[in-house]
Amino acid sequence: MKRTARAFWLRSPGHGGISDVTLPEPGDDDVVVRTLFSGVSRGTESLVFRGGVPESQYGAMRAPFQDGEFPGPVKYGYLNVGLVEEGPTHLAGRTVFCLYPHQTRYVVPAGAVTPVPDGVPAARAVLAGTVETAVNALWDAAPLVGDRIAVVGAGMIGCSVAALLARYPGVRVQLVDADPARASVAAALGVDFALPGDALDGCDLAVHASATEAGLVRSLELLAPEGTVLELSWYGDRKVSLPLGEAFHSGRLVVRGSQVGRVSQARRSRRTFADRLALSLDLLADPVFDALVSGECAFDELPSVLRAVAGGELPGLCHRVRYEGA
Repeated sequence: MKRTARAFWLRSPGHGGISDVTLPEPGDDDVVVRTLFSGVSRGTESLVFRGGVPESQYGAMRAPFQDGEFPGPVKYGYLNVGLVEEGPTHLAGRTVFCLYPHQTRYVVPAGAVTPVPDGVPAARAVLAGTVETAVNALWDAAPLVGDRIAVVGAGMIGCSVAALLARYPGVRVQLVDADPARASVAAALGVDFALPGDALDGCDLAVHASATEAGLVRSLELLAPEGTVLELSWYGDRKVSLPLGEAFHSGRLVVRGSQVGRVSQARRSRRTFADRLALSLDLLADPVFDALVSGECAFDELPSVLRAVAGGELPGLCHRVRYEGA
């Protein structure tokens, strides 16, 4: 008997829907997972939904279990938490995280799933991929005790970075965003908040995650001499201009890119992708991360929800998708 499931597909830029899919027969080393929750990676999935992935980046932007090709039809996503219905004894019945798109059931190799720790609710575990990006960013940035740090852009990534930085001793962390409503999120994470014009300067490090030119420019302005901007934003096919005259050279400033597709060079010889993801799931035992989930919908509502997210009509941070039986 054929196994079937339902999956969200972007059929063409701006137009998505749910379709039936046939699952492959699982092998001895595979798992069959029933999805409980998935998460919308707001920035990246909005860009994909709008068809904004540049052709030169089609390969680099592929999700691990993506079907189809950009700009569409494509099945895209990578924040999935489910229950192992069939598989090796050590995984059967376990709640797991997988870098899988929005789909009700799926079959993947057992090595592609990571067990969710007992102290982490399945609903919160959808943030694992986002926290993993933040972990990699901080391995890249290597902040020091007592640093003055601005996190510019209070989206999913920026808030995850701020939440982790709040644990560093003696560090001044300020979350900077143009939306004053993000002040309540900053308070929940245990960090200060400022609008861009009110942000404290003299920073040793600015982590930029707003995906706007204005945010990146402001990040440079907030640095002390010889400070660094760690750039986490993904601009897709948009051009960005920077004031590399002014104080950039005299201040010996640095703009450094960070991206989760590789383990940070600072840890690459000692940590694997699996190590990094397992650490991220462990960190999610802290309920402070619940502040990053700002909305939830049923799976059947996902086509209209993604359209609203991509169009800016549904603001917020992580939008969680709940599946039948969760």
